[in-house]
Amino acid sequence: MKLTASDKYRLLVSTSIAGIALATTAQAQTVAAPERRSDEVSAQVPAPAAGTDQTGVPADVPQKRTEDSQEADIVVTGFRASLNSALAVKRNETAAVDSIVAEDIGKFPDSNLAESMQRIPGVALSRGDGGEGRNISVRGLGAQFTRVRINGMEGVSQVSGTDIRGGVATGRSFDFVTFPTEIFSALSVRKTTSADVEEGSLGATVDLRAPKPFDQKSDLVISATARGIYNDIRKDVDPRLSALVSKKLGDSFGILGSVAYSKRRIDEFAYSAVDVVPTTVYGLAQPAGRPNAGIIFPFCTPVGYTYRGAATNSPIAGYTQPNGVAIGADANNCSTNNPRTGNAAAYDYIMSRTGVNGRPGGGVYLPRLPRPVKSSQTQDRLAGTLTLQWKPSDATDVSLDGLYSRFKVDRLDTYFDARSFGRAISNNGQPLTSVREIEVDDNGSLIHGLFDGVDLRSEMQDERFTSTFKQANFNIDHRFSDTFRVYGLAGINESLLDVNRLQVAIDSNDTRNWAIDFRDNRDIPKITYGIDTTNPSLFQYGPPLANGDQRGQLSNFIRRNRITSKTFELNGEWEAAHNFTLQVGGQYRTNKYTARERQLATNTPLALPAGVSLADITFVTGGISKNLDGQLQDFISVDPDKFRSAADLDSYVYCSLECAKGTYGGVYEKYGSGYFLVKFNTEDVLPFKLRGDAGVRYVHTNLDTYGPITTANPAGSLYSSRFVISNVGRSYDDWLPSVNLALDITPDLILRAAAARVMSRPSYGQLIPAGSANLVIQTASFSNPFLDPIRANTFDASLEWYFAPGSLLSVAYFHKNIETYIQTTSQQVAFQDIGLPLTLLNGTQLRPTDLFTVQRSNNTPGGPLNGFEVNVQLPFRFLPGVLSNFGALANFTRVRSNINYIISSSLSRTAPLVGLSPETASGTLYYEDKKFSIRSTLNYRAGFLTAVPSGSVDADSSANASSIFVDASASYNLNEHIKLIAEVSNITNETNRLTVDSIRQDPLYTAYFGRTFALAVNFQF
Repeated sequence: MKLTASDKYRLLVSTSIAGIALATTAQAQTVAAPERRSDEVSAQVPAPAAGTDQTGVPADVPQKRTEDSQEADIVVTGFRASLNSALAVKRNETAAVDSIVAEDIGKFPDSNLAESMQRIPGVALSRGDGGEGRNISVRGLGAQFTRVRINGMEGVSQVSGTDIRGGVATGRSFDFVTFPTEIFSALSVRKTTSADVEEGSLGATVDLRAPKPFDQKSDLVISATARGIYNDIRKDVDPRLSALVSKKLGDSFGILGSVAYSKRRIDEFAYSAVDVVPTTVYGLAQPAGRPNAGIIFPFCTPVGYTYRGAATNSPIAGYTQPNGVAIGADANNCSTNNPRTGNAAAYDYIMSRTGVNGRPGGGVYLPRLPRPVKSSQTQDRLAGTLTLQWKPSDATDVSLDGLYSRFKVDRLDTYFDARSFGRAISNNGQPLTSVREIEVDDNGSLIHGLFDGVDLRSEMQDERFTSTFKQANFNIDHRFSDTFRVYGLAGINESLLDVNRLQVAIDSNDTRNWAIDFRDNRDIPKITYGIDTTNPSLFQYGPPLANGDQRGQLSNFIRRNRITSKTFELNGEWEAAHNFTLQVGGQYRTNKYTARERQLATNTPLALPAGVSLADITFVTGGISKNLDGQLQDFISVDPDKFRSAADLDSYVYCSLECAKGTYGGVYEKYGSGYFLVKFNTEDVLPFKLRGDAGVRYVHTNLDTYGPITTANPAGSLYSSRFVISNVGRSYDDWLPSVNLALDITPDLILRAAAARVMSRPSYGQLIPAGSANLVIQTASFSNPFLDPIRANTFDASLEWYFAPGSLLSVAYFHKNIETYIQTTSQQVAFQDIGLPLTLLNGTQLRPTDLFTVQRSNNTPGGPLNGFEVNVQLPFRFLPGVLSNFGALANFTRVRSNINYIISSSLSRTAPLVGLSPETASGTLYYEDKKFSIRSTLNYRAGFLTAVPSGSVDADSSANASSIFVDASASYNLNEHIKLIAEVSNITNETNRLTVDSIRQDPLYTAYFGRTFALAVNFQF
């Protein structure tokens, strides 16, 4: 069962108390009389400026003591050392930078990079399959506004997800799930920009850094970790392994290699509505010449039904499919062998509720495809790094870095739909369904309903994708004198995404006694069916019948997305005077994005081979009732491997542009940029210490795009459509000034201020000049190669108080004036008015007048964004005895924004930025001594919009509900070489919940992915 907020709070408190008790016991058992703190090994003070590399990420070098150190020799190892190293970097930067540093070599603080960043103020996590952190938003700006650099070079990683999670990636977002944490030693989140930082970010620039040989204290370092991971839903134990070897060969050359492998098996259970729409959307308009002509009747009318005093008889009577075959309705039947059993009172109630534009019956909102969902997947993640470093002196550092990651996923999703509520008369859908009982709330949202003549569909989606990332870059840094330095890099990376998705469905039509009930559970309804949902003999697969009855579905696409990036960068730094440095640099980058996709030429299922029955190619999807609060039932599903074998998919015809299917297009971007930057420190010339940088960056963007425009083919052609490749070229320029100031009011109190102009480019998929339609779900989408970047002016200010060693109290304010924005506007348009050839409808039951949801990308006005952050880092060193080994971290961010969204040609709405949580918070309580460490972290994210408008009819938005995730980890050092580790994530079994419409807040998607436990052993030599 789902836990309430109070249940979660009590569980968190209990967990924390248990951790404290365990920590105290361990301390009593392992620590002798406190003549000296067990963790007092070396100093905890701000790292010198030389301790950071050119990406702003801290190098793993020993920290030095400074004159303002108030205490001698404190933390250097473990979680506390990681916090202190990050704090040292933050203190010495002039920009707003937050970092996370590995606790030990090969040991990042969390199992996922995105999950680590939740502890940074202003960072909110978006979770993917199995609840694992996928990408981040910073200060309210989503993943598409955050740039990620790996070893100083911008990178993009791609994945494919279910449609509810974005489908196949076509943007610039970075999916952290593709990389294991073990191959990185540090990350930083740069919230304000400088002229020397490449453009493209509105939210933040994240730097990931892999370790290098000369970062290590010893000439030879060997580290290895082995984990066993267990999820309480899947109930399998999965491996996660990593190893690192670093060797210095003499005084000037070193080599470091790392490798990480994991296999994870995930089961996720969900209720999905797909959409929530008014009952009139799939209803049938009364034909001209009949009583109540033009009125839309949402369901099959009851026998003898009258509306407004006029007998309707059967609105379906005399209706034929496009091939001329009659549906078969008469005075007693909705269709052949489908009696009219509707209740007149229930029907009258629906028709009495007016909806959009005052339309009768439009004020009742039903789930479009209410269904249970089970998603099972196997993830294989393999990654490695190899670094060769030559450092003949402190003045010269040359390295060659290579990185490889492969993320392979086999995912099987099974659904059991009540298909009638998402089908029009062209597919023998909702107008052939009788309503016997219905109850809705004051907003028109369904509470309870009982129906006959419901088409049921068991749907299987088998997706197999591989995301591969490869990068190689050459770095050089040489100091010609004490005042002059040159450094730069040349690199190339490639992100490749291969996807093969097969969808097969089987149908059971015109079932009776189908009921849905939200009275006991608002998020997950109780659904009962009039048939045995596990009996394959009650389902059909094959081409549609002559009267339009569907008997399943078949689709398959094979897609490849490739992003290749090249970077050449050279920078010069000259200290013109003491504490006054001039820096200039230039960069040339290219990004090349290509997308290719082939689909089956027809989605019409062929009959199964002779001798093959559905019993031969199906299995029962189990665990539904157990994992969805007992509300839903197990069901029969198609086995993808058995289907492939029986159906002989190799005999099917695949096509792309020639039949107006699939994807074809590309974007080629060339950036030429240069910058000038001044760095200064006034401590020697003014009575106060003001540090900072000021500069300007110029960037010229050249853009070439291409994509298909579909047109009709002449009669008699092999395919019903043809295409013309459209090429669009354009360029634009940006001047991006920036300034960062840090005033050291006292040695422990720093006032910061920053201002900049920033920009973020549209996603690749939005820029390809193309349009397409999905005839199954009646949607169409069009891109726009003339989209301008999103541009904004930003201002930041903060006050930081380092009131004790390892401690921080800070407050920050930030403002972003977003001048332009990109919206995907949605409208209901008849297919004949979309602009695609009508011949695409050949072989379907669709008519040119059928409505499609059409989405287009456009530049629109932006709006302001304002917020503040509060951050506390506090080791309890002031407490006596073992209590001094405790510590706490906490942060809170509040953000407000106002974006003017275009709902339709005549309607707009002001709402927060999509993806922006108005409040986020994180808190960590930890204990650490020489032997034992334990910590528990709570992360809260308020609800946020996922789309405005929602894409639904008569719904203003869709949203993700608020969430609280609680994780914990502990470790014990058996000796200086061996450490035992235990971890648990999602302690409170939090769910992922989506809703549609800001007023009704109808449940759209509710998923459970369970708790995950891990036991590990780490070896270091």
